[in-house]
Amino acid sequence: MNILIVGSGGREHALAWKLRQSTSVGKIYCAPGNAGMESVGTTVPLKATDLEGLVRFAQDHAVDLTVVGPEQPLVMGIADMFHDHKLAVFGPTAAAARLEGSKVFAKDFLYRHGIPTARFGSFDAASAREAEAFIDGLSVPLVVKADGLAAGKGVVICQTKAEARIAFREMIEARVLGAAGDKVVIEEFLAGEEASVFAICDGERFVTLPCAQDHKRILDGDRGKNTGGMGAYAPAPVMTPDLLHRVEREIIHPTLEGMKNEGAPYRGCLYAGLMVTEDGPKVLEYNCRFGDPETQVVIPLIDGDLAVLLSASASGSLEGLTPAFHEASAVCVVMASRGYPDAYESGKIIRGLDSAEVEKGEIVFHAGTRREGDTIITAGGRVLGVTVVGYEHELEATIDAAYRLVHRIAFDGAYYRSDIGKKALKHLRNRNS
Repeated sequence: MNILIVGSGGREHALAWKLRQSTSVGKIYCAPGNAGMESVGTTVPLKATDLEGLVRFAQDHAVDLTVVGPEQPLVMGIADMFHDHKLAVFGPTAAAARLEGSKVFAKDFLYRHGIPTARFGSFDAASAREAEAFIDGLSVPLVVKADGLAAGKGVVICQTKAEARIAFREMIEARVLGAAGDKVVIEEFLAGEEASVFAICDGERFVTLPCAQDHKRILDGDRGKNTGGMGAYAPAPVMTPDLLHRVEREIIHPTLEGMKNEGAPYRGCLYAGLMVTEDGPKVLEYNCRFGDPETQVVIPLIDGDLAVLLSASASGSLEGLTPAFHEASAVCVVMASRGYPDAYESGKIIRGLDSAEVEKGEIVFHAGTRREGDTIITAGGRVLGVTVVGYEHELEATIDAAYRLVHRIAFDGAYYRSDIGKKALKHLRNRNS
């Protein structure tokens, strides 16, 4: 089959890399792609939000399956438009993508269907006084979230009630996040450890992939500003088999049942961002697509044909499919540009990309890169996802190998966290003690 991948980040590079290994796949097109994706497919100068252009391209190039990476086109309705033109697409409809597109919708949905989550309230400019009263009734820390899409930057963890009031006003009155902050969710802070669970869904059935853990904060020790993700590892030992079964039973299954009953059956990747608390797993957020950078560590662990799995999801026919996974660990360290997640520099020459040794499970997934002649330069805040799959090693050795690869790559102003995966080592040591 011919495949079109929509998007240009590390997530899309990882999907293209894995799909290139599928015996069922012919041509791979990447729109718009990046410099790294040129080695596994043909890049196409179409923006991910050019829905009509993407439909025409799929029609003109006999595309059998379109795989949508980022959330924006899904929330805009790319899956609906492809369905209208009888084109197969992996990703939820706009109605189903509201689980990510609107925090207010998602929280109300969780409440309606009895799915565990934090206590919350939702407010707009007209209910500012009620919002301040709600803040007064919560313990600190607490969380303020923009309703709409904000590129991973719409969540503020507030240590004081004064900070929460400021965050609310900045979103609602100062509109620092534009229309994304027209409505705001305020919720209690959940203590515990985060985990990311991906479920490939066909509207009724689902299969879960190895659990990952993302590192959202810019600085070591989970300090500093939230980012789109500074690294990840999988499988995450915080998610034991028993706990995963509980997640499937208490969260994934009722989510699919609820969406089906509300007239928006969910097909595609359902990402459940969870907090594992003393009371069990609770939903922090839903995403309507694969996570980034979690995809870079989860997808390499799939032992089989990814195209078959995604195609079955798109056609509503997952029944009987049980994907296999490598007995391995994977670690991704994001190399970012100086200044990220705020204003950052770009146009820096990247050196050492050819130092990755594929036979050792080393892969460099491109995120914010572009080619200028024979040179690859930085073109984004998150530039590279330096990844190692430890097929024969425990997680600690895989972490060490990932950082050795990071040290062989350089560009001016490169920044990365030095503690990716360290939380997992504590779990493993406690488990073995």
